[in-house]
Amino acid sequence: MRGASTAVEDYLERILELVNSKGYARVVDIASALKISQASVTNMVQRLDNDGLLKYEKYRGLVLTPAGEKVARQIAHRHQLLTDFLQLLGLSKRVIHQDVEGLEHHISPPTLKAIAALTGVLRKQPALRARLRANA
Repeated sequence: MRGASTAVEDYLERILELVNSKGYARVVDIASALKISQASVTNMVQRLDNDGLLKYEKYRGLVLTPAGEKVARQIAHRHQLLTDFLQLLGLSKRVIHQDVEGLEHHISPPTLKAIAALTGVLRKQPALRARLRANA
């Protein structure tokens, strides 16, 4: 979903994580995961409902629509790819988390494609990974 705001992407990513781990997502769970107020979450959830990315029923919870799930899965894939790439470079978990959170919303599709290709190469070449880590 090109043009989605960082906030929209963060919400969809967290909702998918909650649904995958708990089987459902509620406003209170999303607020806790994102460390923001339930009122802010309710506003965004209503917006995402209006945009057709999820179905929300007050006091009942929410589910992603097929369109919302597709976007959320793309976001999660991008997040995981960047995490895998930085792990292969031997960076610390703290650095990886910080960098992925900064990169994932701003990286272009061509750059992401190049990182995917490079990640595949690095997975198959431990000697190259070792050389990169030695120079880091």
